[in-house]
Amino acid sequence: MRIAHVTATFPPHYSGTGMVCYYNALGLAQLGHKVTVFTADYPPCQPVYPPEITVQRLRPWFRLGNAPFLPGLLHLEGFDLIHLHYPFYFGAELIFYQAVRRGQPYVLTYHQDVLFPGLLRFAERLHDNLLGNRILKRAAKVLATSWDYARASRLQGLLRTKPEAVGELPNGVDTERFHPTIDAEALRAQYGLGGNERVILFVGALDRAHFFKGMAVLLQSLAHVRDRRARLLIVGDGNLRTAYQRHASLLGLGERVIFCGRVSDAALPAHYALCDLLVLPSTTMGEAFGLVLLEAMACSKPVIASNLPGVRSVVSDGQDGLLVQPGNVHDLAEKISMLLDHPQRRQEMGARGRAKVEEKYAWPVIIPQLVRVYEEVLASG
Repeated sequence: MRIAHVTATFPPHYSGTGMVCYYNALGLAQLGHKVTVFTADYPPCQPVYPPEITVQRLRPWFRLGNAPFLPGLLHLEGFDLIHLHYPFYFGAELIFYQAVRRGQPYVLTYHQDVLFPGLLRFAERLHDNLLGNRILKRAAKVLATSWDYARASRLQGLLRTKPEAVGELPNGVDTERFHPTIDAEALRAQYGLGGNERVILFVGALDRAHFFKGMAVLLQSLAHVRDRRARLLIVGDGNLRTAYQRHASLLGLGERVIFCGRVSDAALPAHYALCDLLVLPSTTMGEAFGLVLLEAMACSKPVIASNLPGVRSVVSDGQDGLLVQPGNVHDLAEKISMLLDHPQRRQEMGARGRAKVEEKYAWPVIIPQLVRVYEEVLASG
């Protein structure tokens, strides 16, 4: 098959959506399909990609946040189908127009609801009513990352009116890149950690677009954690980092919090290997899945995550991780303390998490499912 993947973000701009697109495209190409990725030339650079895939980095006329306007998307020709990674403001509308004009089928991965803060919510709802719902309905297949999220998200309407158009395809993890035997001793020394410290890891963007990641909740929870040997490593950067650093200082956390900034793609797995547990304390349905949960579990680390639609489908509460009430500082502090106090339980949870991702979330398990979706769409067209 000749397949075009369309995404607003793509490596070296690292985001959950872009990474899913990357592994979708690479996995399909390794099975012999001809795959081209269309994305924005952002950040402007000349990245090197695997030879199996072709990446067309289009120059945007303008961009608002992670939403680039790419008129070049109007000229996607010679493909059996298009795979759109959604939401993609300014891009999804062009794919929809092309589908209407040329009858070009497209499959859509629904990564998450968009939840803008403040007055921007009105623009978000206006877009949904005028165009967003039509983009979803026109798709030959809409793939939710979990049925749980689909039933709670904007996909509710489509599930009621056109249930056959919706399917489930979870995100995945590279189980060869993220694995339990990574050596993190050099990284421990780099951060000045001795043998007695217990490491809590957070991985995520620290910008306004990701306000829902729950960093303030995590910092407040750390202040209530019983074990004073606990250290919080924060991997990520953004325009809220300075505010979070001030917040940590006001809480008296001092050396208990280490802001690592952005780390290289090559260095990321070792940060998971370094930690005793990972926390994803998101507060809204802007968090739909949590790729970081899979990455931690693949490294045999237990996880603590908010009990949110989609996120809770990844974590088996009490088995490979723990779920907490979103925004509840004391619940999160208690769950962190519980795991820090019981190393044997952490080890058992980590082992179960690794077994689960190998069975359900490894990319070689997921990509054949995606191929079957494409074949069904083309056969019915």
